[in-house]
Amino acid sequence: MPEDASFQTSYLEGISKFQGARAKAFWQELANLVRGKSTELLSFEEIKTRLRLKAESYRGLQDIPLNKIVGSVGRYNDFTRDFLPRTNEMRERWSRVYASINSMQGVPPIEVYKVGDVYFVRDGNHRVSIAKQNGDETIQAHVTELPTSVHLSPNMTEDELNAAASYAAFLDETNLDQTRPYHVPINLSEPSRYPELMGHIYLHAQVLERTFGQPVTMAQAAADWYDNVYRPAVTLIRKYNILGLTRDKRRTEADVYLWMIDHLREARNQYGDEASTRKFSDALVDYLTERKIAIPRELLQEDDESVILSKSQLQRKLEEERQRLAALAAAPPSSGARIE
Repeated sequence: MPEDASFQTSYLEGISKFQGARAKAFWQELANLVRGKSTELLSFEEIKTRLRLKAESYRGLQDIPLNKIVGSVGRYNDFTRDFLPRTNEMRERWSRVYASINSMQGVPPIEVYKVGDVYFVRDGNHRVSIAKQNGDETIQAHVTELPTSVHLSPNMTEDELNAAASYAAFLDETNLDQTRPYHVPINLSEPSRYPELMGHIYLHAQVLERTFGQPVTMAQAAADWYDNVYRPAVTLIRKYNILGLTRDKRRTEADVYLWMIDHLREARNQYGDEASTRKFSDALVDYLTERKIAIPRELLQEDDESVILSKSQLQRKLEEERQRLAALAAAPPSSGARIE
């Protein structure tokens, strides 16, 4: 059947719009080349692999913001980050989709994956490109979500994506996003230090195994470390607004936590058990003192219960635990004592 006049008119208009979009893409890519910035869309498969995404669930038909669509499942090389067409070979299809959208034929909703706060086009890349050229702010989409505890947002830099991938690897190993789904995000300004955090958790697992005399999974150790070591430290950091006092926007709560642990261990290596009673609050006092920042009076009086065990303290505690278990085992049955 011959195409109606409305479609033909829209098709010719689409060719003109395409030429304008291609020109924008050319100058945008040239400018970003000079600045050393990428203009490509994100690859969904790469993000899925790097963030270790697994489960997915259909969220229904929604109106989604066009400015939060940052990538594509298979056509991330065909469009710029603003969904401008990158090759002239796309003109025919782009113009026909434009004609369908702007004539009586209409167009079906697109299909997208949602990861964090952003979207990846599964089907409908041309429709997104045209909608953005038309100045639309939203588009109808069938949304399938892949849950993640890692923060993703539009216009993330490569460094930010690398940091997100490092955190995803940390969560994948610790399972904190499963055992503590509402945990305080553990963001480091230097993603290369996540293995250092893992070292803390491995050490914590050893302490738990020696204390209770039975194997501990990494997920169990990480959850206990979070509850009894990391979260109390962050609670103090927030209570005294340490990041606000230092006004160092580069630093994170996890950065300060690592500094506190390193500082306390250095003191104990230098002074032995004489420094064994120093706590997180003492470390925060030293942290502010080192930066010549006035120390809140309440912090000087803080009596937190956090203690980082020295090796000798750990041995004493293990010996006390062994003696307690031995006493229970030796107790006569009539006493009702038993080991559980």
